[in-house]
Amino acid sequence: MAAVVVCACGWAQGTKPKAGAAEYPTHAEMKDGAIGAENLGHSLSAAKGVTLVRDYLVVEVALYAKNVPIKMRNEQFLLRVNGKKAVIGPQTAGMVAASLKYPDWESRPTLMAAGGVGNAGVIFGQPDPVERFPGDRRPIEQRRPVPNPVPPAPTDSSGVEQQAPEPVEDVVNHLALPEGDIRPPVSGYLFFPFKDKLKSVKTLDLLYEGPLGAATLRLP
Repeated sequence: MAAVVVCACGWAQGTKPKAGAAEYPTHAEMKDGAIGAENLGHSLSAAKGVTLVRDYLVVEVALYAKNVPIKMRNEQFLLRVNGKKAVIGPQTAGMVAASLKYPDWESRPTLMAAGGVGNAGVIFGQPDPVERFPGDRRPIEQRRPVPNPVPPAPTDSSGVEQQAPEPVEDVVNHLALPEGDIRPPVSGYLFFPFKDKLKSVKTLDLLYEGPLGAATLRLP
């Protein structure tokens, strides 16, 4: 299963970088380039709207290099919350996409109540699992189909069908910060696991150490 998820992030294209690092809310100059960043909280901004990304802090990062190409890796970035010694590494786009596509990908606290109708038992509040891959061997009653999260394509007054919105898991994969040998300027989203409420965040620092140098950016 892990191999299926990991390969999903191989086609990240990133976002459109701004003209320079100084156009981002926070930025820094380094030995061989510059970096800009913006804290987006739990939201994912795409061409067709904004989507809530539960359990992750989303940070848009842009890199500008004096010498190209550079080798990009997600592990070059870390996030420090409230000045804590422990730092958070970004999650792969494939894992983030899986958590959005499959509601039961990770167990979360759920209010459940048991009841009965005749001889049949009923459980209220249990999340509906989704088939994670072809041939999923979980009992069929545990893989009840759930409504398609992608709404049908809307139609305008002329009756012409408009383009359906892109599934959120595809948006995550498309807009994630690309990895590999990259020619900056390049920008994209990083996803840091974070399940606490945003109001608990007092300070947020993005740490970068890579081929351009090293920098610490205080995210507003």
